[in-house]
Amino acid sequence: MNGALNAKLTWYAARASGLVAWSTVTASMLWGLSLSTRLVRRKGAPAWLLDLHKFLGTLSVVFVGVHLLALWADNYTYFGPRELFVPLASAWRPGAVAWGIVATYLLIAIQVTSWTMRKLPRKVWHAVHLTSFPLFAAATVHGFTAGADNTNLLVQWVALTGGLLVFFLGTFRVLSPRRHASRARGRRVTFGHLLNRGDQGGDRRGAARHREPVAGP
Repeated sequence: MNGALNAKLTWYAARASGLVAWSTVTASMLWGLSLSTRLVRRKGAPAWLLDLHKFLGTLSVVFVGVHLLALWADNYTYFGPRELFVPLASAWRPGAVAWGIVATYLLIAIQVTSWTMRKLPRKVWHAVHLTSFPLFAAATVHGFTAGADNTNLLVQWVALTGGLLVFFLGTFRVLSPRRHASRARGRRVTFGHLLNRGDQGGDRRGAARHREPVAGP
């Protein structure tokens, strides 16, 4: 009985930690996108807003670690280091497991560069951070192809809601700089046009002055 209980415990731990890891990854992305699109952040906003984003990312790594440990400890299907870290090496649903391995590597890369962002060029950090979108996609595919709760209606609705929010905020984030750049270009064009008009007006006034007769003694 204890053996059966332990087997169920590790299996439930693997399932629960996987769901929580996906949830924290999604929450971290949504919070980060909200900050970068100025939907949350305002002038003089406290630093804990960014700290919460970092905390959620770190929490994702923790629960992914619990997920991997639970899979390693579970006796239903063998998962050793090779099966857990080498894509397509697992005998059980190799494609589905590979999606999870790719998502794990992307998550580690994002978090390591986030922890060391002050020592990295901003372009490098930003390029790695953009892989959050492939991470989210890979983790979602992994959850629905390898997870035992993919038929759960609540899980489906949560995944759908999270996916739509990520898509909406991601699209808004991509289009937002272009909108600001267009406005800035419009201001520069308007200002330049006014300067040109002013110069032309000055030239016309100067020419008029030259054409005026000069009164002599």
